[in-house]
Amino acid sequence: MKVILLQDVKALGKKGDIVKVSDGYGRNALLPKKLAVEVNNQTINDLKLQKQHEEKVAKENLENARQLAAAIEKQKVVLKVKTGEGGRLFGSVSTKEIAQAAKEQTGLELDKKKMQLGEPIKALGTYEVPVKLHPQVSAVLSVQVTEE
Repeated sequence: MKVILLQDVKALGKKGDIVKVSDGYGRNALLPKKLAVEVNNQTINDLKLQKQHEEKVAKENLENARQLAAAIEKQKVVLKVKTGEGGRLFGSVSTKEIAQAAKEQTGLELDKKKMQLGEPIKALGTYEVPVKLHPQVSAVLSVQVTEE
């Protein structure tokens, strides 16, 4: 019996795969648990349409990420912080503070978890903060840390 998997099944395949299984396993385990559907013309067409839709959504997400990356590259975020002697900061500048300042100054909503600071910002100056927007797209946000 051939079935199309609706979910990932360990040791069998991933969602959307067409696999051949024994009749008993298909009827008694996969079909009742809604892990798979039996292959016929309609289910094959549904699978093709679903894959086309997923590809279209993936392309749209990639294009949106590229546009956002272009917008981020043009922006510069200025953070004003309290400093001690010699221009040293009290503590450090976190990605949360950078994301909040970017939203206030530029209107861009950036996820703090997607910012990749190599080391904490502990001094005044201009820093390049990489932002991973998509597995294939990343941008560099310019952050200037100034004295309050």
